[in-house]
Amino acid sequence: MPERRIKPIRIVHFKNSARTGVLIRIVPVKYSVIVLLTAISSAFGQADPQSREMNQPVPPFRIVGNLYYVGAKEVCSFLITTPAGHIILDGGFAETAPQIERNVAQLGFKIEDVKILLNSHAHLDHAGGLAELKQKSGAKFMASAGDAELLRKGGHGDFRFGDTLLFPPIEADKIVLDGESLQLADQAVTAHLTPGHTRGTTTWTTKIQDGARTYNVVFVGSQSSLDYKFIGQESYPGIAADFVKSFSVLKTLPCDIFLGSHGSFFHFVDKHDRLMRGDTNAFIDPNGYNLYLSESEMDFRQKLDQQKQQAAASP
Repeated sequence: MPERRIKPIRIVHFKNSARTGVLIRIVPVKYSVIVLLTAISSAFGQADPQSREMNQPVPPFRIVGNLYYVGAKEVCSFLITTPAGHIILDGGFAETAPQIERNVAQLGFKIEDVKILLNSHAHLDHAGGLAELKQKSGAKFMASAGDAELLRKGGHGDFRFGDTLLFPPIEADKIVLDGESLQLADQAVTAHLTPGHTRGTTTWTTKIQDGARTYNVVFVGSQSSLDYKFIGQESYPGIAADFVKSFSVLKTLPCDIFLGSHGSFFHFVDKHDRLMRGDTNAFIDPNGYNLYLSESEMDFRQKLDQQKQQAAASP
């Protein structure tokens, strides 16, 4: 994906019918992704072309070692396999779950062998398919305390979006703590709480062995600061401090392979094309990780400073 100049976030509200709710189109800094989209309050469907474009099928493939991509074009899902069962991170939209199931099968694995189901954050484009994946696999679903309630409520009561971005609810079988590692066979995945985008946004890390090499893999939850309020009546109490702390945490994580909840965060399309052309190192990108953090933090700081100036100028 070609580099683009940093542009401010644009938020466009589209009025829909009572059945389809409100479409919120959010274009984040630098990336041409629509981060949050449509909620259909009664059917959890995709009523807009942008979200359907994000959910375009992608043939599954191996990234490196026992790490596979099983998601859609823009809403990501990852499979980590072990002899004792498998791990899936993120479920995309409700409509993405069947794609993920087919992708797992196409790779030669069974959805019933998935033992652990994880989530990056509780928004419909990453949590929508989790309930079906849990039902089909029987996996244990594990989530942060900060997002567990929103996941259980299916998106009702979101601090920014209210009841407009709904998804099938899912109950956490286990609450994961900051720094806690989950072990399956010889594979460990570690939770790093990086709240701000949601109260419980979680960045996951793991080490993947591929031949003689071991790669540090970082799955960024999301550092998109959208149109949140950081001064005065914050979007939620402490959100600004959460973003600051999360950037600090992310900067300490060793990263060889940079992945995330949205493909545009880590230039998925470009890297996938390179991999398909034979570049086995296409997803090794520590510089891209650092660039993502610096640009996301710059966007957050600019919003914070602008809101401080506006508050100081108010009578």
